[in-house]
Amino acid sequence: MIKDFFNKLKDKKRPELKVGFSESYDKFQANIPAFLGICLCAFALMCFAAFAIFFMNIKGPEKVLVPNVVGKSLEDALLEMQVKELYPKISLRYSDTPGDEGTILDQSPDAGAIVKGYSRVSLVVSRGVIVDKVDEYTGMNIEDLRMKLQTLFAGQTRPLIILGEPEYKPDVSDAGTILEQDPPAGTRISEPVTVQLVVSRGPNYENTKAPYLIGQTVNDLLQTITRSKLVFDITTHMASQDEKPGTVVDQQVFDSEYVPNYTRVTLEMAMPSGEYNDNVYGIFQEKVPDYPYPVPMKIEAYPAEGNSYTLLSFSHPGGSVTIPYAVPKGTRLELSVVNKVVSKKTVN
Repeated sequence: MIKDFFNKLKDKKRPELKVGFSESYDKFQANIPAFLGICLCAFALMCFAAFAIFFMNIKGPEKVLVPNVVGKSLEDALLEMQVKELYPKISLRYSDTPGDEGTILDQSPDAGAIVKGYSRVSLVVSRGVIVDKVDEYTGMNIEDLRMKLQTLFAGQTRPLIILGEPEYKPDVSDAGTILEQDPPAGTRISEPVTVQLVVSRGPNYENTKAPYLIGQTVNDLLQTITRSKLVFDITTHMASQDEKPGTVVDQQVFDSEYVPNYTRVTLEMAMPSGEYNDNVYGIFQEKVPDYPYPVPMKIEAYPAEGNSYTLLSFSHPGGSVTIPYAVPKGTRLELSVVNKVVSKKTVN
């Protein structure tokens, strides 16, 4: 009996369920066009958004005008770069203008250029001058100082320290030694400064005994030139039958026994017409600048066969240099002034 009751109840509910599902399905079918329209609209909006983002990325950031920051402080320049949405790339460089440390010396791209936002702009920042005061120069050799300053200000358009024409005077210190300077060491530099120097001519820059040189051979004369504080201006002629080839046959005579150091003395030598004792004779002659004091010079010989050797080491105040030689044919001679080769000659 109970079983019959539930069967009847079950039979009664089934039609209601069928009716409810059927109605929902009919409504769904009726709303399919609207549902599809909503989906299509959503898809279209998504596509539009995707294309918009894509094209925005292709277009990139907007273009901006590069500001002029040359001469401004690094802090101000960075602020301007930030406002323009530009990224600075900083490098440092010494300046030749005192007091501009931390300022912008150069920029790239130049001011007024049009670039994309977030681009890099190279900024060259001054790290100040190489020197900001005058150093102590007394006791230094003037040639060493010239080389030091030349190296220090290499590439600078306006060197901050300039050497004036030095004053020379005899002194017990070595020739070329700086005795005095003006302005003194420690003087601050606010603009290019000219330094005046007093330089030693060297000890015993006074008188020397005039030697007697008649009859000296080339080798004898080379030794005399090495030891003497005189300058010899040598001329030659072809040796006659009564003259010994390769010797001094005449010389300048002075009224007094002593003459000032590095006085020029004229000599005349008789030379052979060709090779003599397996050597070629002659005069190595060169014109060099006049120096305020004697500078070291030397002549190196490079034979065609065999090892090189120093023919002569001597001091000379500059001007005309005349040195006798007797070397094998094909020997190359090189004249050096302060260890710098200034002239070459091959003996033929």
